[in-house]
Amino acid sequence: MEGHVRRQENSTKMPVTVAFIDIAGFSAIADVYGDAVALDVLELFESMVRDALRGYGPPIKWIGDEAMLSFPDPETAIQALGTLLQACRKESRIPLTRTALNHGPVIRRAGDLFGSTVNIAARVAALAAPGQLLATQPIAEAAVSKGIQVRDLGMVALRSVAEEVSLYEIELAPLADPTWIDPVCKMHAPYSPYRRAAPVGPWFCSPRCEEAYRRSPQTYELQR
Repeated sequence: MEGHVRRQENSTKMPVTVAFIDIAGFSAIADVYGDAVALDVLELFESMVRDALRGYGPPIKWIGDEAMLSFPDPETAIQALGTLLQACRKESRIPLTRTALNHGPVIRRAGDLFGSTVNIAARVAALAAPGQLLATQPIAEAAVSKGIQVRDLGMVALRSVAEEVSLYEIELAPLADPTWIDPVCKMHAPYSPYRRAAPVGPWFCSPRCEEAYRRSPQTYELQR
């Protein structure tokens, strides 16, 4: 183990901002509507990511429906993701996304990124709710300097990370109203015609999502 540690210490580390973004309801879409529909949603999302990143560089990699992105600094990440998240919220065919950002040193290897900065970003992404962007302190400070709404969530324990991390919610796109989030596919009612007169019980984007929920509500109540 010590040999591995010495080799890592000798590796070149460069500070970058790492982001993870995924489709919150992707697995449920595949389950309820089928793989072909899920693939159509994924391809649309991939296209939107490519468009938003034009001029910034492509994703580091895709892990299913999750994209791992890298930017030179928090300001650039905020600018690019602001464009992407606002576009996603305007696109009625895309469910809500979950996003996480962290800044720090990484090791580059074969086109991929490694290190605790990446690990923390991935752990933070697992905590994000549909429609939410969570970030660490360097990102929050950059957002505040730009006049972007930031909410301090306090110190949070992350799995396999020894020390607690300060987390912040950053509003790069309008926050999702939980009343209008489909509990199955995580679609958000984007326009007033979608909405009911009174929010009594869960809102569903379609009868198929409602049927799936009625069959097994506990399945979806446990999902973020």
